[in-house]
Amino acid sequence: MEFQFQFQPLTGYGVAKVLDSGHPNFKKGDLIWGTTGWEEYSVITELEGLFKIQHTDVPLSYYTGILGMPGLSAYVGFYEVCSPKKGEYVFISAASGAVGQLVGQFAKLMGCYVVGSAGSKEKVDLLKRKFGFDDAFNYKEETDLDAALKRYFPEGIDIYFENVGGKMLDAVLLNMKDHGRISVSGLVSQYNLDQPEGVQNLMCLIYKRIHMKGFLSLITMTFIPSSWM
Repeated sequence: MEFQFQFQPLTGYGVAKVLDSGHPNFKKGDLIWGTTGWEEYSVITELEGLFKIQHTDVPLSYYTGILGMPGLSAYVGFYEVCSPKKGEYVFISAASGAVGQLVGQFAKLMGCYVVGSAGSKEKVDLLKRKFGFDDAFNYKEETDLDAALKRYFPEGIDIYFENVGGKMLDAVLLNMKDHGRISVSGLVSQYNLDQPEGVQNLMCLIYKRIHMKGFLSLITMTFIPSSWM
């Protein structure tokens, strides 16, 4: 029996230079950022997640970080959805990821108290020592997430930047303050499950008058399963 495999390059966020173009909005020599193939040369036919770089006075790598999808998601999710105020208590799950670490730094610049969760000691140390979080914990070492959050937020959480979902969201709902805000950027714990987990504590949204809102950056659309749309 013979098997034939067709290999495709990985795709993701990248920066590229246009070598040739048949599209009126892009010309030879333009620099672009957005969804590209992780390869030396690509033929790009889907242009929805592609943007021309207008400013080259910063390192081009910034367009895969602070000036790209992670930065846009962090900024919109934190400032526009959560409306933060100085002195508020902020919790970020998957806090060492590209988006979470930026949210934490934005929150510190606002004068908030910031705690993040991550999945290893190395990531927890990174949050506290490099990114300026007030505290952080390894969620894999916690047998009771509700108790862990009460330990770090004895007075409750004003803002939760959601990247995980599942059991973490359930525990956070129990620890939100009245009129708290939850920005839903991702649900990474659910993406590969055949049957997504249910959330048990949604009544907290009512009792505590919590504002919970999801949002999308246009360039994230490429990666969303069609069954979720």
